[in-house]
Amino acid sequence: MPTSLDDKLVIAISSRALFDFEEENEVFEAGDDRAYMALQQQRLDLPATPGVAFSLVRKLLGFNTLQQQRVEVVVLSRNDPISGMRVFRSARQLGLPILRGVFTRGQSPWRYLRPLNAQLFLSANEEDVRQALAAGVAAARVFPLSARASADHPQELRIAFDGDAVLFSDEAELVYQRQGLEAFQAHEQQHVMRPLPDGPFKPVLRALHELQRHPQTDMRIRTALVTARSAPAHERAIRTLMDWAIEVDEAMFLGGLPKGAFLREFEPDFFFDDQVGHVQGAAPHVPSGHVSAGVTNC
Repeated sequence: MPTSLDDKLVIAISSRALFDFEEENEVFEAGDDRAYMALQQQRLDLPATPGVAFSLVRKLLGFNTLQQQRVEVVVLSRNDPISGMRVFRSARQLGLPILRGVFTRGQSPWRYLRPLNAQLFLSANEEDVRQALAAGVAAARVFPLSARASADHPQELRIAFDGDAVLFSDEAELVYQRQGLEAFQAHEQQHVMRPLPDGPFKPVLRALHELQRHPQTDMRIRTALVTARSAPAHERAIRTLMDWAIEVDEAMFLGGLPKGAFLREFEPDFFFDDQVGHVQGAAPHVPSGHVSAGVTNC
């Protein structure tokens, strides 16, 4: 039988999201890809240091056993194949069993998401993320200089999601942006019994829910909804999750309060939000990524 990834949660990730290649990237951004390749080749035996999404990936791979591989992580990168050698070596040296990778030497790699059947794509390149989202794949632009994840929860994967335009569609956010808070609250009360349409990250939350329902290892998952919504608009969000039969462990209805301090206390391995300002506020505290979806990113 041919190998298939259809029964796995597939995460595609760029090399800059997985490892700290910021120094090397400065050479690449200067427009000299030959110098970049030479630098990576010089450092083949020097393990890269963990990047912003390293903890997320390490813990996701912790759900695999010898008998059952439930999570697959694939490096999907604009890097050249020579630099890809260092990526694989660094992964091995840091204990990440990553076996697959696609390296496109400067070309956008998003088109390979479909044959990989990827459910999530993390990259430091905004255009690649936008193309992935347009293709129907949950994706986020990582902030490479974000704080790294806390080491306090080695057996618990913690992920925090914004609601509108991330877990849910931007239907309600559109009302808020065009008509203001009062109209938004009235709209949500009027439609409280109607579930919000799906957002790009609903499949990711569902996949995490399935991992949690059937644990094969000691790894656990803790999820949080961290939203600017407040009462009474909170009820529609909760009822939507109930309709999906998906639970979150924590819900923070902050009514416009800055999210960073709350995320610092939750200590996620990653936080996803559609508004750049929220991501910028969170990044000094926790690993963060921008979901360039919805009305605020048009």
